[in-house]
Amino acid sequence: MKKGFLAIMMSVFMLGACAAQSSEPSSGNKTSDSSATVSTEIDTVQVGILHSLSGTMAISEVSLRDAELMAIEEINAAGGVLGKQIEPIVEDGASDWPTFAEKARKLLQQDKVATIFGGWTSASRKAMLPVVEQNNGLLWYPVQYEGMEQSPNIFYTGATTNQQIVPAIDWMLENQGKDIFLVGSDYVFPRTANKIVNAQLKAKGGTVVAEEYTPLGHTDYNTIISKIKAEKPDAIFNTLNGDSNVAFFKQLKDAGITPEDIPVMSVSVAEEEIRGIGTDVLEGHYAAWNYYQTTDTPENKTFVENYKAKYGEDRVTGDPIEAAYIAVYLWKEAVEKAGSFEVDKVKEASDGIEFKAPGGVVKIDGETQHIYKTVRIGEVQADGLFKEVWNSGEQVKPDPYLKSYDWAEGLSQE
Repeated sequence: MKKGFLAIMMSVFMLGACAAQSSEPSSGNKTSDSSATVSTEIDTVQVGILHSLSGTMAISEVSLRDAELMAIEEINAAGGVLGKQIEPIVEDGASDWPTFAEKARKLLQQDKVATIFGGWTSASRKAMLPVVEQNNGLLWYPVQYEGMEQSPNIFYTGATTNQQIVPAIDWMLENQGKDIFLVGSDYVFPRTANKIVNAQLKAKGGTVVAEEYTPLGHTDYNTIISKIKAEKPDAIFNTLNGDSNVAFFKQLKDAGITPEDIPVMSVSVAEEEIRGIGTDVLEGHYAAWNYYQTTDTPENKTFVENYKAKYGEDRVTGDPIEAAYIAVYLWKEAVEKAGSFEVDKVKEASDGIEFKAPGGVVKIDGETQHIYKTVRIGEVQADGLFKEVWNSGEQVKPDPYLKSYDWAEGLSQE
């Protein structure tokens, strides 16, 4: 009799524990919109958010997570997607590429997420690519990159090469000079980007005076800066990523090299990185992007106001932040057009979808799963924001393999 009573009580206890577990997100991973009350599992759709929240890339990626969570909160407040509230499961890639693959696999196989928003470096994207392809998952990658890639399971909401790097080099040749010093982090994005830069400069009469790479997280740039002094280039093209930029720019200033002497054009330094590096060392240098906090659109005014209201007046927006934010909305639009969360149906429905983004209207190119974007070049100002000095005047069609450039023939095979 006692054994039967104990068995019954244990069953009740286990059922109660399971019910409690299902009604609350697990600590550390799931993040629920506090304004939404979710009563049953059928009323939610889970998505993954996978960024480096620790390590050398956290300086850049934490804000991307914040932008995605804000977009999810806004969408949930407006009724969700197909009648479901979005429930984000947040994971830390920890600036480690195998960890990105591991976490992406966990999100797709264990959590059964409808999609993943994540990554920054191309190394993280390359690590996730086979995972999402093998599991027929969907990744929305929000950062500019080196091109030469197209996956049926990835949407690219940051710039590809012809929407950032190529126009940046053209502008440098016209406005800064023909002798260019290349410095970058030692992984796939900077090395591939600089192969493109080498080909472009050769075709247009420019010269690469030197090409230097350092590991991610590297902090001693004195030797490279000595080479810069010796070579006396017209400008520096910078593809460093993460907190290495802090050391590089501070040591460049300490060496007495000013933007008036040798300006730096960066492609991975946005407003958030300026906060971490310091306006005092970046004022007067340049960056090529598709969006700035100062971009003048009604949508951007609202976006910036909402972002600061949620995360603090001292916070800034920037290109990757905007690209991460709009990725959530583009996914929502594709899902609603498809009438389904199924990956194949979402992909099929995505072609031609337009969205009034903070940086201007963007459109998904169904052929490449990249988006049309306006190109902008800005100069860092004393307030830590950018003054736009040039833009393309219209949306630029994505061309990840640079098929429209004669000088780029053969690059995709290297």
